[in-house]
Amino acid sequence: MKRIVLGILLVLGLMAASAAPAAAGRWAPAGKADITPGVQMYTKGAQCTGNFVFTDAVGRVYVGYAAHCAGTGAATDTDGCQSGSHPLGTAVRFAREGTVASGGTTVGHGTLVYSSWITERKLGTSDADTCAANDLALVRVDAADVSKVNPSVPTWGGPTGVAAAPKQGDQVYSWGYSSLRPTDAVSPKTGLTTQRTNAGWGFEVYTVSPGVPGDSGSGFMDASGRAVGVLSTLTLAPTVGSNGVGSLAKELAFAQQHSGIGGLRLVKGTQPFSGLAP
Repeated sequence: MKRIVLGILLVLGLMAASAAPAAAGRWAPAGKADITPGVQMYTKGAQCTGNFVFTDAVGRVYVGYAAHCAGTGAATDTDGCQSGSHPLGTAVRFAREGTVASGGTTVGHGTLVYSSWITERKLGTSDADTCAANDLALVRVDAADVSKVNPSVPTWGGPTGVAAAPKQGDQVYSWGYSSLRPTDAVSPKTGLTTQRTNAGWGFEVYTVSPGVPGDSGSGFMDASGRAVGVLSTLTLAPTVGSNGVGSLAKELAFAQQHSGIGGLRLVKGTQPFSGLAP
């Protein structure tokens, strides 16, 4: 199976089960928040999409994306146990309306504080399935920008919690914000799981429209609005146009064990999940 990670490297200026929603009191109103799941995230020129909002025992706020979004190798470098990464502490910029000609409007800043790729190398991980599909990183939102955050997924609402990787034929929902698209009108995506992969560490999906470079890192939810995955790769075989997705439940459990972030957990959306077509 040939796989390609889906981050975009831009040289700016050149080319260029249901649960109750989270309490809204801490968060910006969903319709006015600048930093939400689906926000564009730029790391050393590479553009990806945020998946979900997380917090910890002392109330710090994080946005997740794919670990390869901070990678230093080629698009074909998908083995997190072998591939290079920018170090923890690297600055990340949150943006809206970024395109191939422009970096968009900056809406906040954060710092890379956890990477599954860096952690796997530090631990000496050798399990091939973990190395191939564990592709999650966390960016801590600067304190000055936390007031701009809402954890609800645009269009769909949710997430309502976390669940294991969906089974073949299960419906999934996502929201990607690639700078390759001239508009975010096609950012909402829905489709089906085609198979589980990598001993449960991942699964493949076929969505309309498929994820493209820049959508990488975006989150997937199941038919109950539960967070189930992180978009990782474009799969060229056996199904052209499908995408490889990491199982968020396993990726988050790995981060909870190894990140050093006490009390790390997903934040549920303040908006109820709706699987209705946009």
